[in-house]
Amino acid sequence: MKKIITAAICAMVSLSAAAQIHYQDAVNPDVLRHASKVDPFRQEIILPQVNGYNVYKADLHVHTLFSDGTVMPKLRVQESWEDGLDIIAITDHIETRKAEEVMVPYLKNYVKDEYPEALNTFIALEPTPKGSIMVDLNIGVKLAQLEAPKYGLLIIPGAEISRCGATIGHFNALFTTDINEIYDPDPLTCIRNAKAQGALVMQNHPGYRRTSIESSEVERQAYEEGLFDGVEVMNGSSFYPGIIDRVQDKGLFIAAGTDVHATSASKYRHGGNMRTMTLILAKEKTLEAVREALEARRTLALGFETICGEEQLLKDFFKASMKVEVIRKTKSGVELSLTNMTSLPYILTQNDGNWMRIQPFTTLRFKVGKNERTLKLKVLNMFCRSDKNPEVELSF
Repeated sequence: MKKIITAAICAMVSLSAAAQIHYQDAVNPDVLRHASKVDPFRQEIILPQVNGYNVYKADLHVHTLFSDGTVMPKLRVQESWEDGLDIIAITDHIETRKAEEVMVPYLKNYVKDEYPEALNTFIALEPTPKGSIMVDLNIGVKLAQLEAPKYGLLIIPGAEISRCGATIGHFNALFTTDINEIYDPDPLTCIRNAKAQGALVMQNHPGYRRTSIESSEVERQAYEEGLFDGVEVMNGSSFYPGIIDRVQDKGLFIAAGTDVHATSASKYRHGGNMRTMTLILAKEKTLEAVREALEARRTLALGFETICGEEQLLKDFFKASMKVEVIRKTKSGVELSLTNMTSLPYILTQNDGNWMRIQPFTTLRFKVGKNERTLKLKVLNMFCRSDKNPEVELSF
């Protein structure tokens, strides 16, 4: 009898649990929906306002199916929103378009005459004559722009000029007006063509397929002509500390991008990591305001918990991220609380002592001398030069 009662109780508990994890469909009562179904959601990244500017999260280097990426622009937009971004630049390779080799045969019955072949789909290593590209290179940007309003994302039109990484380099043209007019067999002419239509040009992943970050001959010429506006100091999980010095010395904006080809989740979210991104300090989320911020060099590079940029901007960003309060005053000194008000962790040291980590939305305690009026910290995961961390004083 006891076994029967126990079985009955277990059955009731099981039915009760089923009722809690399922709900009846509003249209079809014969369908039960699983209550734990998760709709797409956004990972919010909370950052401060700095000097009256909003801090926008941007990825200035992404690819889609229209070059050598594996996803459509529609998905690229959605996942960028889910990753907490505000802005992305669609920067498909001009010279590499793998999908054409599949799509042309797929669409062969739309062509009434002889079934064509995909032409010039990989010309990064062996450039072909100007006018040899057979497709509209703006399509990836256009499709992303159609999808972006659903998510409140800003799309920067762009393209990647890509030649041999080891001997020439890769360069993003941002704020393009017609990507079809950029290509030329000569990479320098490509860059000049992009600049002629008002694009900002960024040198990508300077150490890609190289034994150092030294510039190629084409890159040296581009620097001499003043064709570069910015440089990636971070690309995906790669970090080039020496580029921080180059950016500062040459007066260029600093950038970080994922260079994502597959889904971003596979490299970032699934591993519990935030996307590599450029933080842009702008008045508003418009193409005009974002461009002005890049030209004014109000950018920071963020990747895998490391932040790089101009020294004063880093200090201002850190100060805006923190709240310091007096806990109590004693005969020996002042006890303080320091609260991190952002989604970013910081690694700190006081008086060059042991380092400590302040996690997002947590508080640490500090002590200073009774006559001191500032808390002095060095931020070890911020870099204003390849070998220098900013030292910050927080008033209380």
